Amino acid sequence: MQVDFHTGLADKLPFACRLLRKALRAGHRVVVTGDPVQLARLDQLLWTFDPGEFIPHVRLRAGEQPVPRLARTPLWLADQPADAGTCDVLVNLGPAALGDAPLPARTLELVARTDDEVAAGRHRWRAHVAAGRTPVNHPQADA
Repeated sequence: MQVDFHTGLADKLPFACRLLRKALRAGHRVVVTGDPVQLARLDQLLWTFDPGEFIPHVRLRAGEQPVPRLARTPLWLADQPADAGTCDVLVNLGPAALGDAPLPARTLELVARTDDEVAAGRHRWRAHVAAGRTPVNHPQADA
């Protein structure tokens, strides 16, 4: 299992869009989790960040059940990641830690530059370590 932190992000949502586009091009099934307000903003941004490209995705709010006809959609924005089913890449926008639940082969944690984000990122890092995972930091100076 691989846990990667991308830290020092000026704005993590455009970074997430680029990262998600790359993961989908590589054929991954991705679930993004985070604060519902952030997920709503990401949902909007995925429609507009690159006018020449469509990134298929589904927004799944807490308590909703996935619609069976959308099961093949490769990108899910989910308040509760377990609700979206299995994936091979999980992206956490924070601020909450993912807990001790089993994670997919790859987990990406995105952390912006603000003090609140840095503090939440440090908490998430410690939670991964406490769960026996070894996270790797990838500082993003210009992101």
